[in-house]
Amino acid sequence: MMNVSGERCLLACLILTVDLTLGLGPNKDMEFTFLLSAATTDCFYQTTARNDTLEVEYQVIAGSGLDVGFVLISPSGYRLVSDFRRSEAIHMVDPTEDGDYRLCFDNSFSKLSEKMVFFQVILNRLSSSTYGGQNEWEGVAMPESLVEYQLEDIRVTLDSVHQHLERSRQILTVLRTLEARDRYLLEDNLWRVSFWSCLNMFVMLTVAVTQIYTLRRLFDGGRRVCT
Repeated sequence: MMNVSGERCLLACLILTVDLTLGLGPNKDMEFTFLLSAATTDCFYQTTARNDTLEVEYQVIAGSGLDVGFVLISPSGYRLVSDFRRSEAIHMVDPTEDGDYRLCFDNSFSKLSEKMVFFQVILNRLSSSTYGGQNEWEGVAMPESLVEYQLEDIRVTLDSVHQHLERSRQILTVLRTLEARDRYLLEDNLWRVSFWSCLNMFVMLTVAVTQIYTLRRLFDGGRRVCT
């Protein structure tokens, strides 16, 4: 048990290299990896504005069964999503409401095993641009030598490049999480194979020694009868 706990702590340290500058505010996305204790439920909150798009993705990286329950509740109190004992899922809310969405992860059905869960929340804002809206660009004077360039086109291009880079970073984070989960499964399977191999070897040696001892007792008994 101590070995498994140490491996999970090490795995958590590796995973937590993702952006721990949690975007819990209204203007940033959020990525987080945490340990969900046995028989508990943990909730997180994400603030949104009206008519945005909210995307939630979660994966169970480590723990017995690799499954958790998940509930997504709107600011008005409606239960939008209710998953039971799933290892991963992606949910989208479009459009969103003003207020705080509640994301709850449930491990109450597991009385002994804790779970390591990774999740990310992606906000696609329609009301403002990625760099803070057009107000930052409207005050920029256009030089006469660059009249042929449209400032709006430049802004749209930069926004598009930034969104693609952000999406690439999110995909790489998910791939890194999948790699960590696969590594945990490989190490867990290696431990099980090693344990049962040693147990089988011990049983075989015990049976062999028992057979040799029994045969020797039989031969010794036969010699005594003959004499």
